[in-house]
Amino acid sequence: MRVLLVSDNHGRIGELQRAYEKVQPQLILHMGDSQVEFSRLAELFDCEVIGVRGNCDFDTSLPKTEEVTLGRHKIFMTHGHLFDVGFDLFTLVDAAREHGCDVALFGHTHVPELTRIEEVVVCNPGSIAQPRQAGHEYTYGVIDVDPMGDLHFKQMHL
Repeated sequence: MRVLLVSDNHGRIGELQRAYEKVQPQLILHMGDSQVEFSRLAELFDCEVIGVRGNCDFDTSLPKTEEVTLGRHKIFMTHGHLFDVGFDLFTLVDAAREHGCDVALFGHTHVPELTRIEEVVVCNPGSIAQPRQAGHEYTYGVIDVDPMGDLHFKQMHL
């Protein structure tokens, strides 16, 4: 199974569509600040789309956090602003662990990140519309789930 990880497109649909076409995922996980009505966003793609609400989203039907199981792993999804991810990642990691998750996905900072903290894999796909890291490349993430249920993360550029 292939999963597309996106965040912070801030209304820009074209970049989402380009990432979808490149990856051809079976699932999209969106970590917020799409600034697009989520039902409209889900209609654009021929796969399931699961998302959370960011600080710039007005779609109140979206949850602030979500839990998803992929293979042998449980994933905690959030935008990040509620967990002070601009300061450090420890509050996010604690929340993931409290929910029994070994993976934490977030957005908000517009900076791609992939690290492990206290046995929790922490991943931010960055932004495909307003990147803030050095070089300002539009980024997204991919998770490939292998037949044994293990997750393989990749940081990608548009």
